[in-house]
Amino acid sequence: MKLFRIAAGAVMALATLASFTANAKDAAFPSKPISLIVPWNAGGSVDLTARKLSEILGKSGVTVVVENVPGGTSIIGLTKVANAQPDGYTVGLATSSLMGIVAQNDTKLRIDQYKALNQTTVEQLVLVVPKASPVNSIEDFVALLKKKPGAVSIGTPGNNNVNHTFAAMLGRAANVDFVNVPYTGGSKVLTDLAGKQIDAGVLKPSEVMAQIKGDLIKPIGVFSTERVAILPNVPTFAEKKIDVFPYGPLEQMSYLVAPKGISPERAQQLQELFAKAIASDSYKAFAKEFGMKVADVRGDDLQKQAVAIQNTFNTVAPKIFTKQ
Repeated sequence: MKLFRIAAGAVMALATLASFTANAKDAAFPSKPISLIVPWNAGGSVDLTARKLSEILGKSGVTVVVENVPGGTSIIGLTKVANAQPDGYTVGLATSSLMGIVAQNDTKLRIDQYKALNQTTVEQLVLVVPKASPVNSIEDFVALLKKKPGAVSIGTPGNNNVNHTFAAMLGRAANVDFVNVPYTGGSKVLTDLAGKQIDAGVLKPSEVMAQIKGDLIKPIGVFSTERVAILPNVPTFAEKKIDVFPYGPLEQMSYLVAPKGISPERAQQLQELFAKAIASDSYKAFAKEFGMKVADVRGDDLQKQAVAIQNTFNTVAPKIFTKQ
């Protein structure tokens, strides 16, 4: 009996030690660098966002290593995130672009293969034209579309994405066709815009501000329900009673994700960690500089937003997208 009591006590002591060790390990998270996968090339707005978060967290003693894994309109990088160990040490930055690919069944990835953590940015896309264009307003551009049906060219960075959708919705609202000109990136759209090779482009504020300040292009309208803070004099299409959201909410959003199998506790730790960085004055100043919106949206609420955008893409895809 005495031996039994000794053995039972030893088991209890080991269990207590194991529980203490596990709790200490959780409390110490992260105890090694976190890999933040950016599924795009370096230099874009998503990459800049990741590097800003890494910088801010680094100052608080948390090492976040940004890894660029471009390709397949973010499919390659996000596949790596989905297949990573769900221990909290590999996260990624997903964007609305993936949802357009999902809607066309061009990938096996689905947004429910990830755990939504924190929204990082929402970018309100802008219609821009060459500085020398006779178009100076939304009304002017709609008039041009109707005057030259099927001949006005609108450039977008990529095809079958948020940018393409808004261009198509503008054409739909004017009840005329246009020429969709997809490029491999926003910089190439800007080059042809400045050279007057195309009539217009649909781009992010972060992509166009330097060219606007350089007097090479001019902004005409905002694809949003509110104006862009750094372009306060540029009206939204909603103000002009032009509906560019006929199929539901659609935003150019980026957000942090983790592999689906991550524990609720570890997901919570990551959300709190990144939420502090996103709420910092440094990050808010960064977002303001590039015309990005920032809000503390995380977890289930963020997943609902992602699902709403995916549902819009699922409706839009068969109506306007072309198979790659």
